[in-house]
Amino acid sequence: MKAIVYHDRGDVRYHTDFAEPQITRPDDVKIKVHYCGICGSDLKEFTDGPIFFSDKGTNNEISDLPYPQCMGHEISGEIYEVGTNVTSVKKGDKVVVEVTGTCFDRYRFPDSPNFEKEKCASCLEGHYNACAYLGLQGLGFDNGGCSEYLVTAATKVVKFDESIIPMDVAALIQPIAVSWHAVRISNFRPEASALILGGGPIGLTTIFALKGNKVGKIVLSEPALARRQLAERLGVTVHDPTGKTIEENIKELKALSPGGYGFNFSYDCSGVPATYQTSVRALNIRGVATNVAVWAHKAVDHFPMELTLSEKIVTGSICFVKEDFEDVVAALENGLIPVDETKLLITSKIHLEDGVEKGFLELIHHKEKHIKILFSPKEEYRSKI
Repeated sequence: MKAIVYHDRGDVRYHTDFAEPQITRPDDVKIKVHYCGICGSDLKEFTDGPIFFSDKGTNNEISDLPYPQCMGHEISGEIYEVGTNVTSVKKGDKVVVEVTGTCFDRYRFPDSPNFEKEKCASCLEGHYNACAYLGLQGLGFDNGGCSEYLVTAATKVVKFDESIIPMDVAALIQPIAVSWHAVRISNFRPEASALILGGGPIGLTTIFALKGNKVGKIVLSEPALARRQLAERLGVTVHDPTGKTIEENIKELKALSPGGYGFNFSYDCSGVPATYQTSVRALNIRGVATNVAVWAHKAVDHFPMELTLSEKIVTGSICFVKEDFEDVVAALENGLIPVDETKLLITSKIHLEDGVEKGFLELIHHKEKHIKILFSPKEEYRSKI
């Protein structure tokens, strides 16, 4: 089948003859892929990996599968075939895929040497999004959605109504679920104010997650003009931090908050020392700062009394769970997240055969021009792209 395949750092290739996956377990479903987006994690694997992928010569802890593997984890498609025990979905159902590979998936791989290994501490507590061995379908755990077909467990798919959510918009549900999880675990409350630091793809999807949770005022701080302009089209107040000190930015941001007292919640989607400081110090009393960004392993300055004197909370968010996908689908279907607005995140749609040059390399060299590029594997889409 056609697929974009990860071989190693700097080596991602388009294949026309990659092995098509088949149902092997009674709870499997086979999905015909319609669209798959490129994530920043995919780009990091290309430029700096292997990260989620195991080092060469070792296999994934959960699945024991080696690579090369198909990439892609922002997936929309339709059920093509179901295993003998599957009753929750049927052929033709439109679905998105919750793509985690965790200790809860060990049962699916009885030939793995780690099949009977005890669950990690996070999975034992039920928080599999923070599994110690976390992988993603399309990022080391199993073949992903930059392909014509993929196979996963029926429990991993979430149905949606295509008459409300178009297939291309459905491919955005996974990145919105990342933001939805962050908003949910921050214990966000309706009508509260929120500050987003960084207007990249996750910063922008956090706008939708907040809208889906009935936010009051949103302010987004982002240096890139094009991304600020897009945020304004989404009804968000924007701020340009360029060329200013942390103190100046905090003062300006607080002035944009309700009453000028600071924000109830902040979401750092940038992940640099300046945004960390700002995410905490621009909060009102008892505000919650949530780190959504993936950082390099390095320390930043932290002042405990900034928390203590105003009883602030700093937390972090990683990945998502199936509940987040279900909530995003519901928010799109009931209009809390405007479908027409989400379409603004889609920069372009390209055929799989152009995925390396016009997808990966385009985003690496011209990131400022794009938010989300979607791949489509099927010939019938070619004339539409």
